[in-house]
Amino acid sequence: MKNFELYNPTRVFFGKGETDRIGKEIKKYGNKVLLTYGGKSIKQNGLYDRIIKNLQENGLEVFELGGIQPNPRITSVRQGVEICKKEKIDIILAVGGGSVLDASKIMGIGVYYNGDPWDFMIKKVKPTRMHPLATIITLAATGSEMNHNAVITNEETEEKLGLVDPTIFPTFSILDPENTLTVPRDQTINGIADILAHVFEQYFHPTKEVPLQDRMAESIIQTVIETTPRLLKNLHDYDARATIMWCGTLALNHLLEGGVDDDWSTHGIQHELSAIYDIPHGAGLAIIFPQWMKYVLDIIPEKFAQFGERVWNIPRNGKSDRELGLAAIERTKNWFREIGAPISLKEVGIGSEHLEEMASKAVSRGPLGSVKKMNKEDVLAIYKMSL
Repeated sequence: MKNFELYNPTRVFFGKGETDRIGKEIKKYGNKVLLTYGGKSIKQNGLYDRIIKNLQENGLEVFELGGIQPNPRITSVRQGVEICKKEKIDIILAVGGGSVLDASKIMGIGVYYNGDPWDFMIKKVKPTRMHPLATIITLAATGSEMNHNAVITNEETEEKLGLVDPTIFPTFSILDPENTLTVPRDQTINGIADILAHVFEQYFHPTKEVPLQDRMAESIIQTVIETTPRLLKNLHDYDARATIMWCGTLALNHLLEGGVDDDWSTHGIQHELSAIYDIPHGAGLAIIFPQWMKYVLDIIPEKFAQFGERVWNIPRNGKSDRELGLAAIERTKNWFREIGAPISLKEVGIGSEHLEEMASKAVSRGPLGSVKKMNKEDVLAIYKMSL
């Protein structure tokens, strides 16, 4: 096990009805709030009206920035920073999925910077301070509600880059499973794929002697696998939604990565797909991850064998680690197919036209991963395997 530091200052309020504490909690940070959100869904399902009423009842002055897109754009971040500075906003309230939360995180550090917030993404500057940020998540997927990660797209340069910095933890987050009951089937599936991918990135690694971390990761994976069919059978199943929501938070709140050399190359490979083709993040991960698994199988066959035995309950029956690992990978790919996730680039309308370009961009800031240091040729090979 590697040495590690664990820090997570985000306060979490979890459960049915917790949404209604938002005004009282926001009031602790001031009177002016910038409400950020995405499309029309929170207005259609009544959540927007509920939040606005609650904020106003607590005497808060509300400013708004809607229309934040999936694969959030730096243009939205710039707009948010401008509003915060002009109106002297006391706290940002992000309501939505990971895209809204990630954009709001970069707004929060942009408030204290006089340059372009994209500078944070290209590592030109390092954040020094974060504006208070509250979140109400409406989609179980990214874990942004309790981590220090954010991913932003620059539509002008066709880049999708991530920032990992302890400055950008949310101040507090409300996780009310009722707010996910109206999430459509396809978005639910994409969120589930994203959750599993986050755990995979921290589970398939080269670090030895981390039995507790392995068991924690495996329990989340198994819980997601067991709960998903029940949820897809009834999208309004509160308990299933609650379970998946908490899995999504635990999958990426930095607990699983403690002491391990996590990988994250698959996310780097997928980000280029979203940057150019704007496909859902979770869909891209469902396509790429089984191919990455095959590509690195021979480096850590014992880990994939463990995955097969413990998670998928595949009997050893004389199989080598490689044979058992390959069976586990195929079972994972088939499971994605069974729940309705795409498993090839062709299914999402992507051909071979930009593979070279995407492979170059994926490693433009250095090799990816820890299991195997991925260069352009490696990334290109995985793209081709994914066609």
